[in-house]
Amino acid sequence: MTVKSPDAVGAPPPEQAPEPQSNSGSIPDQCRALVNSRTFELFIVGVIVFNAIVLGLGTYADIASRYEPLFATIYNVILGIYVVELLIRLTAYRWNPREFVKDGWNVFDFIVVVASFIPALRANAMLLRLVRLLRIVRLVRFLPDLRILVSAAGRSVPGIASLAAATFVLIFIYGMLGWVLFSGHDPANYGNVGLAMLTMFVMLTLENFPDNVAMGQTVSPWSIVYFISYVLLASFLIFNLFIGIVLNAMEEARGADRKEHETDDLLTRLRDAREALEQAEEELQKAHRDDR
Repeated sequence: MTVKSPDAVGAPPPEQAPEPQSNSGSIPDQCRALVNSRTFELFIVGVIVFNAIVLGLGTYADIASRYEPLFATIYNVILGIYVVELLIRLTAYRWNPREFVKDGWNVFDFIVVVASFIPALRANAMLLRLVRLLRIVRLVRFLPDLRILVSAAGRSVPGIASLAAATFVLIFIYGMLGWVLFSGHDPANYGNVGLAMLTMFVMLTLENFPDNVAMGQTVSPWSIVYFISYVLLASFLIFNLFIGIVLNAMEEARGADRKEHETDDLLTRLRDAREALEQAEEELQKAHRDDR
């Protein structure tokens, strides 16, 4: 037990050192909370949609000529909003480029914003319109379902590329067979391997299938085997494989999205636990100073 001296009785308490501040209220954490908030996302989505509307109105010659100064001002204001958004996101990542570029959408946003300030692009009306059009693509970032579709499209590229190669080989084989069988009877469609392959490619949609079957029947009744086998292999089998590749990519994209959300939730819980530990440590230090 500590015994206070008589001189200390009734005296004002000694001036204490300022308590250490928790990082929970730091500017980067506040920016992170802001960019993760639904209100912020809805605001940026509204800006992107408004940008799309203005771009659409600019395609009408009479409106564009009448309100050209207003449109220029709107474009600059929208660009300013995007710059502020980018700065907020950079601050949320504590201006750490390595962490910032881990998210591909951050890289895309950075490129679109920086491209808007390149003098060569601003001087070229067509390129400037393309850059402004790219801003609309940012809408994908704020729509989870659309983001999953885009991710699935990217994941399906290797499988689709392999399927496209197999389709090319199949079309080439049947094109060569068609040239051998029908070049003398239908030179417009089978006069060379290029025309024959083009005919086979169009037949993937079954658009010219009846006409080609009718032409083949004038050559030989057995030509039906050629056309039916091609339709079964190309139209049905390949399209079903294509659908399977896309569906598999969709499942992978959904799984990756769920895992990302689980990781974000875990990081949030860890951050909350760290803040709670820091607060408890501050309280212990304060209690220790009071005991003194």
